[in-house]
Amino acid sequence: MKTRTKTAYDLKGVPGVPAQVGPFSHAIRWGDQLFVTGQMPTTPETGEVVPGGVEEQTEQVLRNLDAVVTACGARLDDALMVRVYLEDFGDYEAVNTVYRRWFADPLPARTCIGVRGLAVGALIEIDLVVGIREEDRS
Repeated sequence: MKTRTKTAYDLKGVPGVPAQVGPFSHAIRWGDQLFVTGQMPTTPETGEVVPGGVEEQTEQVLRNLDAVVTACGARLDDALMVRVYLEDFGDYEAVNTVYRRWFADPLPARTCIGVRGLAVGALIEIDLVVGIREEDRS
């Protein structure tokens, strides 16, 4: 029987990855899956929310997720499950427009959840579960 271990990724100081803002790991690997902490629309350099609306924030969140996933040795396009947290469901179509540019077919499963508020005044947050390809496993 194969034993699985939980591996935590602390990506402090990795270029393109925003610093953690709480007591959690950037990601956890369990077997061939990577569970990625929700990312906010903050720039890694300053920790500030990007200027603009939900489109700009969505783009930054996806850049942050890509940086985390890549630093963990995986690929954003191998996302299995995406959870999107939106402060305003009126932004749903605008988010979809940006989102679709980041994922190739077949698209991952996705849940979109309406919330009453997000950290740092963000309009959107996204977390992921990513499958790790056999050739990417170490």
